[in-house]
Amino acid sequence: MELYYSFSALIVLSAIFSYLNSRFLKLPPSIGVMVIALMVSLGLIATDSIFPRTFIRISTLIASVDLTEILMGAMLNFLLFAGAIHLHLEDLREQRMPVIIFSTVSVVISTFVIGFLMYYILPLLGITIPLIQCLVFGALISPTDPIAVLGILKQAGVPKSLETKIAGESLFNDGMAVVVFILMLALARGEEVNTSFTGIAGLFVKEAIGGILLGLALGFLGSKMMYRVDGYNVHVLITLAIVMGGHLAAQALHMSGPLAMVAAGLVVGNYGKNPGAVSDTERDYIDKFWELIDEILNAILFLIIGFELLLIPDMKQYGWAGLAAIVVVLSARFISIYIPVKLIPFRTRFGKKSITILVWGGLRGGVSIALALSIDQDLNKDVLLAITYFVVLFSIIVQGLTVSKLTARLPDEE
Repeated sequence: MELYYSFSALIVLSAIFSYLNSRFLKLPPSIGVMVIALMVSLGLIATDSIFPRTFIRISTLIASVDLTEILMGAMLNFLLFAGAIHLHLEDLREQRMPVIIFSTVSVVISTFVIGFLMYYILPLLGITIPLIQCLVFGALISPTDPIAVLGILKQAGVPKSLETKIAGESLFNDGMAVVVFILMLALARGEEVNTSFTGIAGLFVKEAIGGILLGLALGFLGSKMMYRVDGYNVHVLITLAIVMGGHLAAQALHMSGPLAMVAAGLVVGNYGKNPGAVSDTERDYIDKFWELIDEILNAILFLIIGFELLLIPDMKQYGWAGLAAIVVVLSARFISIYIPVKLIPFRTRFGKKSITILVWGGLRGGVSIALALSIDQDLNKDVLLAITYFVVLFSIIVQGLTVSKLTARLPDEE
């Protein structure tokens, strides 16, 4: 029952904050909910001595939510499937090379650039952290967040080809990010790790390639089942079974569940619900169901992100480190995009506008916070979590709210 009460409280708060945003702030739904939660968090911290019970109750509620387990183990699978089911395979195929490079090579470049820069900058701010722990931070903050990215791109007015690149990268970079994060965290813990090319490649193949293959198999199986029956209720249940059963299968096989959901969503979205398989009415029900799931889970997730501020001790003392991290992460994002663009002969031309939007539109979100929360306490978890929170807040609020204006102001490329 404790889980039911916690979930009920989150739903109620999400509904209230969504109403307040829609009525007064009129920000994009996810950002609006997070901003209100953040303002409430700041208000609770400021009035802790006046309303101690309220502060304790909400802090206890947020502390009871294991964001790492809830997001990485459950919510992310639903959100990635919901995002992938609306992505056209033909658009993705046209941009496949940039998507592959940005979701693999760029993640590795960014990880090491951030890690080394933070290692040399933090001591200037009175914080000394070992290099390997700085690389752990680089690994968790480098991948763009698919939830934040997909939510913002819907309303950003980004050109279609660029939208596909950014969305595709955010959906697929999980595989490389998880491999790099696992390796860096294991090294930081002092564990025996096979850092040879064969060892790393084997881990990547099992996690990433294995997850994609599992997702493709689930997607085709689900699509075949949808072909053979009529009724939107059965079709919706099949898609739910793909996500929930796929997550359990990926866990049992030690494969990437998120990548499996992306692959399965792409197959179902492009084959399972095409006009030859389901009627227009059935397809409309499936789309609306997953859009609703997407909106509800996004509201809950961004609500939790806003309230996570209550759980970060001594946030103020890491302010300068957080600001430095924002600059470092944006610089690393630019380097990780610029180098591949200049060295690899992509079919698509990348001009100043494309690179700028790719850099500014690469948002960080709940995934980075969830990974930061999974770090051991003796590995400077509080410091890394605090600066991660600064980067995520800046990314979602500042970058998320300005990417559409930036897109409109930049001159079109010839």
